[in-house]
Amino acid sequence: MTRTPLRPLARILSAREKGENPDHIERENIRLRAEVTRASSQTRAEGRLLLLGLAFFAAFTVVGARMGLLAASEPMEPRTAATGQEISGRRADITDRNGRLMATNLSTHALYAHPKQMVDPARVARELAVLFPDMNASDLERRFTDGRSFLWLRKKLSPEQMQSVHDIGDPGLLFGPRDMRLYPNGKLAAHILGGASFGAEGVHSAEVIGVAGIERALDTRLRDPAQANTPLALSIDLTVQSTMTEVLEAGMVMMNAKGAAAVMMDVHTGEIIAMASLPDFDPNDRPSPLLKGDPADSPLFNRAVQGVYELGSTAKILTSAQAMELGLVNADTMVDANAPLRWGKHKIGEFEGKNYGPLLSVTDVIVKSSNVGTANLALKIGGDRQQAFFKTMGLFDPVPIELSEASTAAPLIPKRWADIVTITTSYGHGMSVSPMHLASAYAAIANNGIKLQPTLLRRDRAPEGRRVLSEANAKAAASMLRQVVTRGTASMGEVEGYEVGGKTGTADKVKATGGYDKGKNINTFAAMFPASDPQYVIVVTLDEASENTGPKPRRTAGWTTVPVTAEVIRRTAPLLGLRPKIDYAPVASAASATTPVE
Repeated sequence: MTRTPLRPLARILSAREKGENPDHIERENIRLRAEVTRASSQTRAEGRLLLLGLAFFAAFTVVGARMGLLAASEPMEPRTAATGQEISGRRADITDRNGRLMATNLSTHALYAHPKQMVDPARVARELAVLFPDMNASDLERRFTDGRSFLWLRKKLSPEQMQSVHDIGDPGLLFGPRDMRLYPNGKLAAHILGGASFGAEGVHSAEVIGVAGIERALDTRLRDPAQANTPLALSIDLTVQSTMTEVLEAGMVMMNAKGAAAVMMDVHTGEIIAMASLPDFDPNDRPSPLLKGDPADSPLFNRAVQGVYELGSTAKILTSAQAMELGLVNADTMVDANAPLRWGKHKIGEFEGKNYGPLLSVTDVIVKSSNVGTANLALKIGGDRQQAFFKTMGLFDPVPIELSEASTAAPLIPKRWADIVTITTSYGHGMSVSPMHLASAYAAIANNGIKLQPTLLRRDRAPEGRRVLSEANAKAAASMLRQVVTRGTASMGEVEGYEVGGKTGTADKVKATGGYDKGKNINTFAAMFPASDPQYVIVVTLDEASENTGPKPRRTAGWTTVPVTAEVIRRTAPLLGLRPKIDYAPVASAASATTPVE
């Protein structure tokens, strides 16, 4: 910007020549400069006033629009703003294979207190203690008056309890909405579902997390907001589960057992159709775990998966099947069964001192459950090949099934695999596995030699498995198991029309101090049905069972576990859609009928 001088020299010289006063020129320039400055300031002021006016207009427009929206909307209870991530209590439902509900969410309320807002803390404490017997009035009053500003009182309230608390009428008692996990079938399938509890909690919501079973194993899937409206479909059939549990519970009582477990598996898909462990619990009111003593005494203990036992003679069919697969024998090969068998300082005998020798066919080794015959087969196989086969059958690793407890239930394997270990493990002693392991191994035999991974999730089609036996040898093994029922140690396992095949196993329990307790057994029956075309495998285990109707207690699986398993099959096979095969006697023709006496 060019500034004009107040006393321009040319004009001053000209004014002096004319006799004029040069000061007039300076005053005139000052006046002109002041007018320019005043005009510029006025323009700037007018612009600022315009901008300020527009700003006020916009602000009042926004405020007016917001007030209009609030006046037109439904009234809401104001909430206190909180920092941090929002707590989501949503969790997907769980159903059985047919869509029947096993676990869902229920809207309820929690009870909390603002002690500083209470009118009469002593009265509130007394009345709450009456409503909730597990609360102590004096303890509540102490906590209400010790200066704290917030206190959780109950995580879950029924509608009746909520109304009763309302009736107390103190402003310091408040309710927070939340979802809780509900298991509408109570104890049914408790060990499969496991249970859930609250994680992160806020006044207006609480996080629901799985604490055991499939609720914990698939917690991420169940809490995924994108799948919250898609139920998790299990392989379990609730009708079969209920029937099997009912029979198992009655059998446990009748056989004076302290515990029981059962697993039923579809051999063609690997799906677990039913799984039970007794004693059980209600996941709606999950008990606390034991802090001392034997974990197996807790109802939370899943005997079907966590219980690893020496499953006795049920392992013999695995030894025979491997020997046939290696080409060492066939079903009719005669083997040495002369008892007792001496191996170093060890003596291998038969049940009750029997001797089935000198020779037995491989089939009769299984039918008569010969320890000596099985031991001689195992010695032909050798320890290295025996271990490799057991690994192939999944008996050396935890079962890869969708239960949080499964990963911690590893089989108990001998550290050194000497020849005597090869002998004893061939007939189910010296190595401990779970009923689920055994069911998976038997399913491989029943599935024509193809082993599938067991699962608790519904499968729409059969997965590809791994061949562990040839089809011919698998069928031969299944035929042996059928003969165990028709003429062997499992005669009480016959169910008319369903061709049951299976193998009994009786093993002495291991003492905590070492050695075996001869008066306490684990009794097992592993079966498949129908044996001519196996569809399902079932394994039933009774802990310390004893059949006491005779002159002396009978503790073997043939007397205890087998009849219980037979009743499970008798009642569940029709539910599974299996039609019985019944051979009817031919009806005599009219011509051959006896002529009546006149």
